[in-house]
Amino acid sequence: MAGSRRHRNVKIVATLGPASNEYETIRALFEAGADVFRLNMSHGTYAEQAARHAIIRKVEIDVGRPIAILADLQGPKLRVGTFANGAEELVEGASFRFDRDPAPGDSTRVCLPHKEIFAALEPGATLLVNDGKIRLKVVSCSPDHADCIVTTGGTISNRKGVNVPDVVLPLAALSDKDRADLDFACELGVDWLALSFVQRPEDVEEARGLAKGRAAILSKIEKPAAVKAYAEILAASDGIMVARGDLGVELPVHSVPPIQKRLVRLARSAAKPVIVATQMLESMIESPMPTRAEVSDVATAIYEGADAVMLSAESAAGQYPVEAVMTMDSVARSVEADPTYREVIEASRRVSRTTVADGIVAAAREIAEATDIHAICCFSQSGTTASLVARERPSVPIIALTPIPSTLRRLCLTWGVHCVVTPSVDRFKQAVVQAARAAREYGFADTDDQIVVTAGVPFNVKGTTNILRVAPCDERLIYRTDPE
Repeated sequence: MAGSRRHRNVKIVATLGPASNEYETIRALFEAGADVFRLNMSHGTYAEQAARHAIIRKVEIDVGRPIAILADLQGPKLRVGTFANGAEELVEGASFRFDRDPAPGDSTRVCLPHKEIFAALEPGATLLVNDGKIRLKVVSCSPDHADCIVTTGGTISNRKGVNVPDVVLPLAALSDKDRADLDFACELGVDWLALSFVQRPEDVEEARGLAKGRAAILSKIEKPAAVKAYAEILAASDGIMVARGDLGVELPVHSVPPIQKRLVRLARSAAKPVIVATQMLESMIESPMPTRAEVSDVATAIYEGADAVMLSAESAAGQYPVEAVMTMDSVARSVEADPTYREVIEASRRVSRTTVADGIVAAAREIAEATDIHAICCFSQSGTTASLVARERPSVPIIALTPIPSTLRRLCLTWGVHCVVTPSVDRFKQAVVQAARAAREYGFADTDDQIVVTAGVPFNVKGTTNILRVAPCDERLIYRTDPE
């Protein structure tokens, strides 16, 4: 399978779990279209995650293509305590108290063992229980209790989750479990860390300090506070995940689509990969076919120019994991073949170009689209050049070349980038030759075609993209026309 390529630009993230633990299934998921595998640190033991990691790396060797691994940290989980009867029915208009008394709850109260919540609450704040199915309004509160009125009733039971949408909680995004998980994942050798419960840029910086460069940091936007501080969080992050499930709990559900569109567009402008996640093909957990609404949802994210779309339980615990990936792949290829797709992508290109590198990649796209160019080839140590080219959303393929496997694995999450490991080069002519070989080997061009090559000179220096050449794919012509 070495030499194969994807025939689409958007990337697919597939979560691994009980339904996708074996080599054969993980290999099949890759061949069906998965570019990135997600390890959900909320579930499974370290031994199970290490085994999945090892299988992915074996698949990577066997198929001859870089594969990204994303470890998704759980984040702090806010939950009520237990009830003497296991569950109680809360009726609209009734009074209910949350307190820090560990005694089993009843129909009038329950323990909420999180002092940080009480420290942040104010009268008028909303508390949501069980994914927002139960809503309560705070009437009065103190450091150890909150008296509320039930505004939407329902069944409350042991250890149900609690959301506090109206306030920024004085709570770190990383719990003790997350810190241990982060170090384990980095030592394992994952490429991306997804950070849950982000509320402020400082949360991202804390994770970055603990990662120590071993993995890139992707911030999950799932809280109203993160939406408000998005510009600062985006600047501090290497990538973004629009986690629509929790956003839809803490915000009015109708506000999520415009928020999604805005978050995706801003991440694109910043040349940082953005994943749209949660419930994309949820019915395929139990059905071999998605609903039309789900297909439309996936298509919308692709039309918006998202770098990646993600499967969660569909591939981790569902009955049809490979079919779910195949469905996403088919939707993506259909959307990207639609002439309207290019119109939408080009109309939504909002780029502020202030550096030489910005100008080089913009010129590369314009040359490629105005002439008969078959690919834009980027030599890059850190992956920045390829990310900047991807921000332009060109209509021709992007080939990223570097001798650094970790750089290529991280780029597996970036729109349109085909990743190729190449020998180290120290002269631009060598880079052009390697680019021509890669374009031919992976089926992007023939010997009589042309490519655009971008690189930074001197080589092996981060952030020096400063050269562009239109080159033939015939090595004999390269040597004949370049005296170096």
